[in-house]
Amino acid sequence: MTVISNVDYALVGGGLQNALIALAVRALQPASRIAMIERGDAPGGNHTWCFHAGDLGDSMRAWIDPIVVARWSGYDVAFPELKRSLASPYACVSSERVARQVTEALAVPGSALLASSTAIDIGAHHVTVRDAAGATHTIGALAVIDARGPDRTAGRDCGWQKFVGHEIELSVPHGLERPILMDATVPQVDGFRFFYLLPLSPTRLLVEDTYFSDSAYLDVAAIRTEVSAYIAARGWQIAELVREEVGVLPLPWRAARPAITAPLVAGYAGGWFHPVTGYSFPIAARVAATIAAQPANALVSEALVALGDRHAQQLSFASRLNHMLFRWFAPDQRYHVLERFYRRLPEPTIRRFYALELTALDRARILVGRPPRGMSWRAALGMEAS
Repeated sequence: MTVISNVDYALVGGGLQNALIALAVRALQPASRIAMIERGDAPGGNHTWCFHAGDLGDSMRAWIDPIVVARWSGYDVAFPELKRSLASPYACVSSERVARQVTEALAVPGSALLASSTAIDIGAHHVTVRDAAGATHTIGALAVIDARGPDRTAGRDCGWQKFVGHEIELSVPHGLERPILMDATVPQVDGFRFFYLLPLSPTRLLVEDTYFSDSAYLDVAAIRTEVSAYIAARGWQIAELVREEVGVLPLPWRAARPAITAPLVAGYAGGWFHPVTGYSFPIAARVAATIAAQPANALVSEALVALGDRHAQQLSFASRLNHMLFRWFAPDQRYHVLERFYRRLPEPTIRRFYALELTALDRARILVGRPPRGMSWRAALGMEAS
């Protein structure tokens, strides 16, 4: 184990949130001492994250641009009765690039990446760490941030987003110039179902089969077959399966507001996420930028409290949308909600929805008008158990 006794920031967990905090702190406070405790072999895990270009402030580009692996001028969506092309620029971040940049950021005197290690005790100013060999030691820190991921023990007050994705290399070019964020023309089984396609190069694709489901159960073997069938139906010939990505995320409709305390619980577990989509990158980036703009001994700052207040307001509205999606619509009818969303709303509102920065007018636009087809009026009027 790399033994380090005192740091400015102790980051528990090496996922997206703490990775962005490490990069932001290194960019804005280059002399800071940072320790990251990660139970895996490297930070970042096995994920793909995307964001719309307008989601992030220009001041974030210095530490976010190096982890971007692909950019596009817009994206498409497809539903049984709607196809739409949107002009909002879109970008992709890979866990491999995140791992490389974070490892480099922590490879300086006074900082450390403690991989294959577990935090066994966490306080406002300390973390006790056990390494793979069972050795333990305690790290003192001015700021401790715990971002170890979502609570997968969530109860009945949530739906689930689950997916299996294959990054593939094709024998001939696929012909896609832009991502397809939702191809919901596929059979609607186990909830709202769509394929997510990212063209990473002329011959490389990420193809994800995604479900907004009532159940956390994911039959990975069966979904692998579905992904292969979708690829074959598109006429694409796989030369190599580069990697597989699997995820199950709770989508609550009673999300708790973030607690701005020390130690700080950040990331998904701390409520810093999008409850309708699980789309966390812009939120995680805002948290990272806010933390890095203050000294480590001022972790619970006025700026972070204000950010938490704004996020809590957005979280409340988005959680209500989740309740409507999962409780007011039968699983095979949920696609109507998203089809209506893309049919009626202007692009700026759609972008702000994904960034979770909705205005009052945006919220009115989402709710006002004829309800989507398939809505249960009994559920909407509270005549069924919620």
